[in-house]
Amino acid sequence: MTKPLVIAAAKGYLLSEALEKFSSLGIHFKDDLRTSRKLSTEDTTGRLVLLQVRPWDVPTYVENGAADLGIAGLDVLDEKPEPVLRLIDLKYGACKLVLAGPPGCDALSRHNIRVATKYPRITSAYFNKRGIKAELIKLYGSIELAPITGLSDIISDLTATGATLKENNLDILETLLSSTAHLITNSGSLRWRHADISSLTARLSQC
Repeated sequence: MTKPLVIAAAKGYLLSEALEKFSSLGIHFKDDLRTSRKLSTEDTTGRLVLLQVRPWDVPTYVENGAADLGIAGLDVLDEKPEPVLRLIDLKYGACKLVLAGPPGCDALSRHNIRVATKYPRITSAYFNKRGIKAELIKLYGSIELAPITGLSDIISDLTATGATLKENNLDILETLLSSTAHLITNSGSLRWRHADISSLTARLSQC
């Protein structure tokens, strides 16, 4: 029997939308990873295995061959440039990486600012291009608190609707990146499982 294709999918809203997309193709999994404590499940044909992993770990699983395919946001792929192959834009999970600060914030007109973010690579590249000296403060969550508490002047963070920013009295100053979910693979899997990967990629690109 042919070994199943292993797909690493980012936890959270990307996983939910991935499951809906698979369902629209008639691909159904034995367990619903949105509600189950399981971290992996097979589809009903035994041809696919879906792994539920942290978003930042998806490229690592794919790069090292633990997964043949991965579903990750462009924000993660650009921030963590692992040597993976980007197959298609799945066109869901739209969000933006933005700079945000308190109303009336003039931080972008200064030469020295403090920026809280979990995207230091993308953020640093932006400020280097602008010729602005930015002190980056790496945070892993609750980034909106940084300007409120005085930890930073502004933040660089992901937003889908902007609701959380508004609730914390922050305005969008600049958009650094528009992100959607992308399907990725590695060169080894693409070589040895080319037919299977090409077939699934074609199906996903049409739905």
